[in-house]
Amino acid sequence: MNAIQPLRAVPLARGPEILCGELAAFNESDLTAVQQAFRGVKPCQLFQAWRPKVSPGFAPASVQVGWREDCLLVLAELTDEDIYSYATGINQRMWELGDAFEIFLRPADHADYIQLDITPNNHWVQLRIPSAEALRRAQTANEFAGLVMPGTWFRTGTWLFPEQEKWFVFAAIPARAVSGRDQLAAKERWHFSFSRYDYTRGQLEPVISSTSPHAEANFHRQQEWGVIQFERGQTLSPKAGGAAEGRR
Repeated sequence: MNAIQPLRAVPLARGPEILCGELAAFNESDLTAVQQAFRGVKPCQLFQAWRPKVSPGFAPASVQVGWREDCLLVLAELTDEDIYSYATGINQRMWELGDAFEIFLRPADHADYIQLDITPNNHWVQLRIPSAEALRRAQTANEFAGLVMPGTWFRTGTWLFPEQEKWFVFAAIPARAVSGRDQLAAKERWHFSFSRYDYTRGQLEPVISSTSPHAEANFHRQQEWGVIQFERGQTLSPKAGGAAEGRR
């Protein structure tokens, strides 16, 4: 009789690891300048790891990151045939109101993390989630006001190109909002995930996707988030080319 072999634990899939480089100064309100600043930065793609095949209506999206001074800088490009949000101001439930791009960030030495949702019309909700237990309580009560971060922490911009079925998001996220520290330290590591809600009018549910290889459709599964490591050294210089026009 063959000996019974012990079961082997299946390792969890982990998100991408990014060496985040410093960007040169640029005009954050000009999409052409923003895109040039991120030239040469390898993008992360959004996908649906929890599904055997992608949802009908799935549209690609990609995210690039860099840093400057005390901020993580994020640029997302999202393909979208119906770009809209019914949001009318900040700190609404953006994930229920139409298209939304989501940013999750947690320093490696913290238990709490932030969630920032940005809509095509450049409204956002900013949440600080102390723990998985606090999130479950908020979800059970369907009440998230207690997680909202007071004040205005972030700089954001959006540009819409409906004729090209694309929109872009830029976000500048200060270290103090995430880690409580004034600066980004060399080799500092943050866990991250980027995701989206892609709504289409006339469809009951949005198509969702993430940069993280989630085993189930739950963006808060931190065990599958990626890692950003901030690198100091040579500044990435903007490169010429690629004009783009849009509205903020």
